[in-house]
Amino acid sequence: MTDAAIPRFTGDASPYAGGDPYADHRTADFPFTHLVDLADRRLGAGVIAANDEFFAERENLLKPGPAVFDPEHFGHKGKIMDGWETRRRRGVSAAEPHPTADDHDWALVRLGAPGVIRGIVLDTAHFRGNYPQAVSVDAVALPGSPSPEDLLAPDVKWTTLVPRTAVGGHAANGFAVDAEQRFTHLRVNQHPDGGIARLRVYGEVAPDPAWLGALGTFDLAALENGGLVEDASDRFYSPATNTIQPGRSRKMDDGWETRRRRDQGNDWISYRLAAQSGIRAVEIDTAYLKGNSAGWASLSVRDGGNAGDGDWTEVLPRTRLQPDTNHRFVLDGTVRATHVRIDIFPDGGISRLRLFGSLTDEGAAALAARHRELGG
Repeated sequence: MTDAAIPRFTGDASPYAGGDPYADHRTADFPFTHLVDLADRRLGAGVIAANDEFFAERENLLKPGPAVFDPEHFGHKGKIMDGWETRRRRGVSAAEPHPTADDHDWALVRLGAPGVIRGIVLDTAHFRGNYPQAVSVDAVALPGSPSPEDLLAPDVKWTTLVPRTAVGGHAANGFAVDAEQRFTHLRVNQHPDGGIARLRVYGEVAPDPAWLGALGTFDLAALENGGLVEDASDRFYSPATNTIQPGRSRKMDDGWETRRRRDQGNDWISYRLAAQSGIRAVEIDTAYLKGNSAGWASLSVRDGGNAGDGDWTEVLPRTRLQPDTNHRFVLDGTVRATHVRIDIFPDGGISRLRLFGSLTDEGAAALAARHRELGG
């Protein structure tokens, strides 16, 4: 879908009149939100600087979940908002009281995982009359861990992902992005000032092949290493992508849980690995899933093509799982694969799947070539 086909919201929302504050929130089904949020704090994302955060701190932009609104919550600076909110800009004098056309506020965002960006959502939830008139977003790829001063240096060349565009208050403002490049940082601009509740940056992780090569053995399915969920039988309670997030699950909904089956089928997730790999060991974790963990699980692989193409080869036969337990398996030899599928029986959930191994020579070469194509 092109950016022209994305719904646009402009103008003020009505003042809050009580009841559910999201009842009149404007949003849409954006075509890219099934992808990884590259600005997820679980991946290591952060808002590393902002020129102004007088009313509400910049870090709120990346908080998980929707913004919360409490009409009675005030502090010594005024209404406390769950977002990033700057003070009102003024002109230079009584004769020129308004900000210039170029005046704007900005925040620098480090993506949790470098990648190709397919879509951005700037949600102004609860900012009804104090949202920015327009927004713009720029991106750059810099190696290492650059400081705000490094990013703002005059020789840094930023790429515009979202040109200056009018947005609406109390609305999820979505933008499709068409830039086949790998980025590490964003500069989010609001013109001239105002508030944004949440930032979501959807795309595909593009890992550094030199880093993965230095690691040797790593988790081939992990989001941060370029793995992704291609499909799943059920996403009723929680997304299948949770199973390849960093770290162990911290609560039940931080894993993957399906609805209760009333037929004779079973649930499953299919994954694409970072590149062609040799898998040697597997972890299937059911942390925090106690009365609803999967009863059994099996693991199958494919080498080449797409996850839906051809036959799967079973490498871990149907095995009993215990609730709230991390299960470890050493495979019989190294298993070469580009795709993996876990089947659970009959339903329930797992919290994490880890697939440990190394890239094959072919996989490493393909990953390096893709890195070069993306400007790495």
